[in-house]
Amino acid sequence: MSRGVLYLVGTPIGNLEDLSERAKRILREVKRVAAEDTRRTAKLMQHIGSEVPLLSFHGHNERSRIPKLIESLTSGEDIAVVSDAGNPGIADPCERLVREAIAAEITIVPVPGPSAFLTAIPASGLSAERFRFEGFLPPQKGARRARLEALRYESSTIVFYEAPHRLSQLLEELESSWGDRSIVLARELTKMYEEFWRGSVGAARAEIEERPPRGEYVVLVEGAGPEGALSDEVVARIVREELTGGSSMRDAVKTAARLALRKEQEVYRIVKGEAD
Repeated sequence: MSRGVLYLVGTPIGNLEDLSERAKRILREVKRVAAEDTRRTAKLMQHIGSEVPLLSFHGHNERSRIPKLIESLTSGEDIAVVSDAGNPGIADPCERLVREAIAAEITIVPVPGPSAFLTAIPASGLSAERFRFEGFLPPQKGARRARLEALRYESSTIVFYEAPHRLSQLLEELESSWGDRSIVLARELTKMYEEFWRGSVGAARAEIEERPPRGEYVVLVEGAGPEGALSDEVVARIVREELTGGSSMRDAVKTAARLALRKEQEVYRIVKGEAD
């Protein structure tokens, strides 16, 4: 018996007109659809006239669901996975399922669809030549602080997802860790009340105090400086901080070279010059 196919189907992030014809066909033809929120996906399935049964698949049941999904795929069933919005496998539990399917030699077919951060970047006005997608920061205070510290010298545009009730906290942390950089707040993308707010981190904090945030946000933050513009002093500081954090000299130099967009040999020369 031939094995089934695992389809990773991108769904609209707001506007149902963004669902592709290919995605509609697959969601009507597969044996079942594994969905992060079956109630939300049921509305989408009704919209396209699909009666394929839904199976809940989210972060709280992934350990029990994945073996059953792999068993069904191995027995020949074609299964589609969808997230609440956007492409499955980004900031949701699909990643582990994909790894297990690869190990079981199951064919995986991505069916691309809208993506909130890819929708936001080109309209933000910030550099889209190089960007770093971070998704949601860890909820623990210490882990958040460590992650922001690790990104402090990143020269590319940095992209986060954030819920409205935590947006104020994120802005406060960004200003404290990185200073008052340019920022773009994108909300309700592709929906009726789509909005892009552009300004500084400090101004954004004042804005949401006057106008409480609503809807899910994509937060885009200007990088540490023009690409390749980190000074020798900053490059040397990165190496020192990495060494203090327990990194080897080799790893510290690699990190500094990546963040400053310089060659490792050049970073070694900077470090040597500082020591002389």
